[in-house]
Amino acid sequence: MKLISWNVNGIRAVHKKGFLDWFKKEDPDILCLQETKAHEEQLPDELKNMHGYHSLFCSGERKGYSGVCIYSKLQPLNVYRGFNIERFDKEGRILIADYPEFTLINIYYPNGKASAERLKYKLDFYDAFFDYVNNLRAQGKKLIICGDVNTAHKEIDIARPKENSKISGFLPEERAWMDKFLSSGYIDTFRVFNDQPGQYTWWDMLTRARERNVGWRIDYFFISDDLKDRLKDAFIQQEVMGSDHCPIGIVIE
Repeated sequence: MKLISWNVNGIRAVHKKGFLDWFKKEDPDILCLQETKAHEEQLPDELKNMHGYHSLFCSGERKGYSGVCIYSKLQPLNVYRGFNIERFDKEGRILIADYPEFTLINIYYPNGKASAERLKYKLDFYDAFFDYVNNLRAQGKKLIICGDVNTAHKEIDIARPKENSKISGFLPEERAWMDKFLSSGYIDTFRVFNDQPGQYTWWDMLTRARERNVGWRIDYFFISDDLKDRLKDAFIQQEVMGSDHCPIGIVIE
């Protein structure tokens, strides 16, 4: 089973850049998108009703902001939109799908760069997410978690660690939270297969950083450790254009 995650920086924008051709070529079992920036009623029919897929959408109150969706060949048993915490759920960042053998959580985590208030919101969101997934684990659920986490975990995950050590996305407290999360029974799937530097998923468009591969690895697939034996591959598709992020994926047996 192939799962792919991609922050598309606007689903309508990426639609104009060959998204459907890429999708058909990849033929994933499940595709998770973040930062769709659209409500379902704003989308053309070919994005709302993808042939062979169940389409799930979660949008925020603000139009043109945030938003996540899942295209799934398998019909989920249950679908949830949010953590049941209004201040987080209203931004349309959380889409959860139960399947017989795992629960999939697709999240567009907040960015903390705008202000001290947004950084606090981001860290509070991290804590709410941590409590939510650990509660699911306590119920015996196996978890696959993907999305734009908006933090590079280690120095290997960012091209210029020293220059960004005081910038949200690579702050000590953000990285410490990721340490805590991963040490609580979760696996960063990409690093199971690839321990090389230069493996990034986001580049600043204003500085044309992608041409020089001056990037950040801020998009992740995590799995609960009880799925480790079923993890067969993890990858980053740096060659795929259309967004300031690139797709990432895993193969699960």
